[in-house]
Amino acid sequence: MGAEGPLFTWFVANMPEQQVNLAAFGSIAFPIALVVEGPIIMLLAASTALCRDWPTYRKVRRFMWTASAALTAFHILIAFTPLYDWVVGNLLGVPADIQKPGQLGLQILTPWTAAIAYRRFLQGVLIRFGRSRWVFLGTMVRLSVLLSVLTILRASQHFPGIVVGTAAISAGVIAEALFARWAVGPILRCKMPPTATHKELHSGEFLRFYLPLAMTPLLTLFIGPAGSAAMSRMPQAELSLAAWQVVHAIVFFTRSTGFAFNEVVVAQLDQPGARPALTRFALTLGFCTSGLLALIACTPLADHLLQGVYHLSPDLAKLCATALLFAMLMPAYQALQSLFQGRLVHAKRTRGVTEAVAIYVVCALLGLQLVVAWGRFPGILAAISAFTCGGIVQTLWLARRANLRT
Repeated sequence: MGAEGPLFTWFVANMPEQQVNLAAFGSIAFPIALVVEGPIIMLLAASTALCRDWPTYRKVRRFMWTASAALTAFHILIAFTPLYDWVVGNLLGVPADIQKPGQLGLQILTPWTAAIAYRRFLQGVLIRFGRSRWVFLGTMVRLSVLLSVLTILRASQHFPGIVVGTAAISAGVIAEALFARWAVGPILRCKMPPTATHKELHSGEFLRFYLPLAMTPLLTLFIGPAGSAAMSRMPQAELSLAAWQVVHAIVFFTRSTGFAFNEVVVAQLDQPGARPALTRFALTLGFCTSGLLALIACTPLADHLLQGVYHLSPDLAKLCATALLFAMLMPAYQALQSLFQGRLVHAKRTRGVTEAVAIYVVCALLGLQLVVAWGRFPGILAAISAFTCGGIVQTLWLARRANLRT
């Protein structure tokens, strides 16, 4: 899934109005869509941990559909009403020339939340019943559709980059959700126990389990728009907002295996010898992924990637290369966060996860306020510095809670 961002960025960067379209997606359409979908992101972990029989499956499915409907309505309210002008213009303070492209992209992403919720819910069932290979195949379907739509719409030369990119992303997640439904069919027909195999999960118990877990990405994703607002108020605002999409895509790619490791910990922690094995793997994964990002940022690979592959303008490429240096620790602490968070989810002690995210949000917001008040260097460097410091503190708190409780 981490390849989606670099693919999108490459296509949009090689189309007219490179800087405007990258900024519109990276500072408006994508972060707002992520905030809206925030409450359902952890459905993958919840489904993996809970969907062991038909009664629990139905309860989690009912919650998924209810949440999807409510969040999609909220997305429409932002994207299609005057509320958009207030959020983007007044709250985020995004430059005027990227506001209209950003709104168009956000409108095209309307199916995003429901498709992601359905897909993550079903993928949790696949992981729970030992069919994680189908999750990978679903991602291949998503990338194939994404690449096909990007290629077709770009070749038509009738659409701006923001339309080409967001239409491809929406098509990809819908295709992946449909594939997940097909892949989970044999489990639902033949392997899912018809009666409860554990103590029956009541709605109140599910909400006590899930709501602290849902706050994790929701609070974290609010930092994305906060970062856009901070960058909009600092030197080289439009350049920083355009660079943010490129840097985010590359950093997310190196962090993607760390994100996925959370569900591995939840699913495997019951196995004999799992705890030390998972710890060793997390350390190795963190070292390798941060090492990869450092290799890109500190060698001629940066120039080859940013100017030779993405064809970024020289000033934009230079800013992106510097920002990658500031982000080098992110993949390492992501692997460790998934290890500690997975332990807490497995033990159904999700409050510690919410505490850690709240600490991250406070640290990141304070950092953003300080750098905006100082205002001496490009916004993207300030934002990444604030996010990295907050992420390190979050990891330390997760480690403390996981080691105390699990």
